[in-house]
Order: sequence, then structure tokens, then C-alpha cells
Amino acid sequence: MIVSGTYLMVARSPKSRKRDPFEALADPTRRGILDLLRRDGVRTAGDIADAFPRISRPAVSRHLRVLRECGIVVAAQAGREWRYRIDGAVLAQAYRDWFERFAPFWERSLERLKQQVESDEGANDG
Repeated sequence: MIVSGTYLMVARSPKSRKRDPFEALADPTRRGILDLLRRDGVRTAGDIADAFPRISRPAVSRHLRVLRECGIVVAAQAGREWRYRIDGAVLAQAYRDWFERFAPFWERSLERLKQQVESDEGANDG
């Protein structure tokens, strides 16, 4: 891909090494990085590291690697800079996969609530 006369390289981790997105989301620093990217859209690795002054740059780089390996962020190289952005599709899929497990629970709960309301209405009518 060519952008403004320079080559743009996009880095995604191989699918064979793909990690569980919840592994990345479990760490508060990685959640902080995601909040930063959610707010700003795209940030360079240096900008992200600057936002976490209490953490070394190599540590921030490791956090970014985990996020890439999970597929939650995508890194694009433009010149000497790596720019990171969230891949919303991966987060949406993780959200769906997780909450779909609880659908039967909510359906049973709503059915019990409906029965309770209908029972209470019947008692009040008589």
C-alpha cells in the first residue's frame, strides 16, 4: 500500500499465534492503551509510551505486542513510525462470543419475570 508517496506496512500477528483477547483486556495497562486509542483513534508507539511515564518503553512495547497478537490493535509503519489503532471487529467478536454464552440465563430470567408480572396482574384483577 502506498500513502503520500511512502510505503505503508501493516503489521498483524499471524493467526496461528493469535491469543485470547480477554488475556489482553485483563491487564490495566493494556486497557489504558485501548482507552487512549479509543479516544484518539491512531497514536504512534512513542505517543503511547509517553502517556505511561511510569512504565519503560520496552514494557509498553511488550503490551502493544500482546494487543497485536490478540488482534485487538493493528500497527502500520509509515516511515520510521509505527502507528497503532484499534481493530473494532475483533473487540466486537469477543464481546458477542462472551455475552452469547449468557443468553440462556437472561432468557430464563426474563421468562420468570414475565410469569411473575402476569401472575401479579391476575391477582390484582380478581
